[in-house]
Amino acid sequence: MTEPIATRLIVILLLALLGWTEVTIARMRQLWAAVMLTGIFSFLGAGWMLILDAPDVAFTEAAVGAGIATFLMLATLGLTTREAKSPTAFKPLPLVVVIATGIVLVYGTLDMPHYGDRQAHIHTYPEPSYITKSNAEIQLPNIVTAILASYRGYDTLGETTVILTAGVGVILLLRNERRKPRDGVDPTAESTT
Repeated sequence: MTEPIATRLIVILLLALLGWTEVTIARMRQLWAAVMLTGIFSFLGAGWMLILDAPDVAFTEAAVGAGIATFLMLATLGLTTREAKSPTAFKPLPLVVVIATGIVLVYGTLDMPHYGDRQAHIHTYPEPSYITKSNAEIQLPNIVTAILASYRGYDTLGETTVILTAGVGVILLLRNERRKPRDGVDPTAESTT
């Protein structure tokens, strides 16, 4: 069964909007507007993932990308300026690194099966034993929980560790605490000499 033409058009439209949004964000100097556009970018990405039948990833992108990340960026803007610094001279090395990385990533996807291919490994490999044996092996009534907590336990632990580390990093960056000098002199005070 092939994908309906309407779905393809919606995917193409969402990808075009994602591309337009990211280019607009990169060219902006108003940081508040750029933060708002990153939230829109996350919602567009969540919609795209939902169309690709990944509602769990779409929900996470909407909650984390558009919700928490936007809130944290707005909180950071409250501690900094709202205008970006004027651009410095063009440096070609970062552009070369990004283009080379993009080429490697595209090359890595060339042998992937087409979207919706029923003979793809993902559709043929997960055998029904996950459904039939998970209750006896794991003894959890929910199959999704059994798969995430046991069969994919290390993956879930890694994702949780990444989220915890990011949260701790953000808390450390946003704390507003003055450090006390060792010799009793405030390093931020202006010298009178």
